[in-house]
Amino acid sequence: MPHKPAVLRGLAAAIAVLLAVLAAMALAEDEPILLASSCPPGFQKQAGDVCRLRTLYDQYDSLLGRGVGGTRTELPPRRDGFRAEQIDLGRYLFFDPLLSGDGSVSCASCHQPEKGFADGNGRSIGIQGTPTQRGAPSLWNTAFLQRFFWDGRAESLETQMTGPLFAADEMGNSPEQLLASLRANAVYPKLFAQAFPGSRELTLDQVYTAIAAFEASLISLNSRYDRYAHGHHAALSAREIAGLNVFRSFVARCAECHTPPLFTNQQLAVIGTPEPPGVALDVGAEAVFNAPQLKGAFKVPTLRNIARTSPYMHSGRFSSLREAVAFYNGGRGHAVPEGVEMQLHWHIWEPELTADELDLLVEFLFTLTDESFVPRVPDRLPSGLPPIPYASAVSVAPPGAATEEKEKLK
Repeated sequence: MPHKPAVLRGLAAAIAVLLAVLAAMALAEDEPILLASSCPPGFQKQAGDVCRLRTLYDQYDSLLGRGVGGTRTELPPRRDGFRAEQIDLGRYLFFDPLLSGDGSVSCASCHQPEKGFADGNGRSIGIQGTPTQRGAPSLWNTAFLQRFFWDGRAESLETQMTGPLFAADEMGNSPEQLLASLRANAVYPKLFAQAFPGSRELTLDQVYTAIAAFEASLISLNSRYDRYAHGHHAALSAREIAGLNVFRSFVARCAECHTPPLFTNQQLAVIGTPEPPGVALDVGAEAVFNAPQLKGAFKVPTLRNIARTSPYMHSGRFSSLREAVAFYNGGRGHAVPEGVEMQLHWHIWEPELTADELDLLVEFLFTLTDESFVPRVPDRLPSGLPPIPYASAVSVAPPGAATEEKEKLK
């Protein structure tokens, strides 16, 4: 006989699908949902009816960091070239709880626009309130990334999204149920036909492509730092410039891993960050690549919009930027559990920064905030369900923590 919780979960999923179908039927009788035919801000429609990113960084032709302090640096290769309709379809899918097993969470539950496309949790919350292993990383500028997840186990956006969609502790769906839910919907098949003209039926690959197209459109390259990098030096205050100088100094060495303009070198690094009290050691990339030298290794995250994405590190160990930068001042390996051997990154050492230099670093990090291209949350969804059902918080930084932190530095 099936286990009772499994039966209840199956029943809940069936009810969710039925309610979504009924809601979509009612929605279909209202004004129809149409996909945008124009590209998102920052993109330009080109031959083949595809959207290509346009940025001032395109004028630079070197990855070596030319210009004052290495600020005028070329961007790495990026994912673009999607149709506008595919990007907009991905937007609807991203915010729609229909993609979860019981209609209770969406991609946006863990990647909330106002929280830097993270969720404010040390450990994200999945279906039925289940805590996941780690916090959700930001999705800004994923078009430039080569690996995904904290442990780097996925090599494409399409591969990455199958993880949360079908993980039992995240969105709890299955490929069969996801496809059946979308095909049974009164609206989605029409939208897929619009986004993928010439296709004969709605497929899982189209789902992955659409969501990847939307996520690749989340570009943040117009912060006050960027204006400074492009030559408008009045964009930063004297203290913020001083913080930038500390950031890229040979003493602090922040820029060696958090390399401009993406503020990540996309590598796996062992830095020995501590877990929250009572939480077992997360071995990180060691488990993925079966490599002891990667024990405690995690992908270097971007610092773009970092003021919005507290708490910090893979486990949310630090609730403020001040705590996070102070960690690096504590000495090489000071937080590694006793008896655990880690091959720490070579540049993790004892910079002995002063309290004011730490404050300067934090002030500079606030200049990386840029949400000028935040996409609009749909007013209504093809499923008829409400967008972004936010999950309950675990290890959440206090509301307004980033603003309060910035005020304390004034």
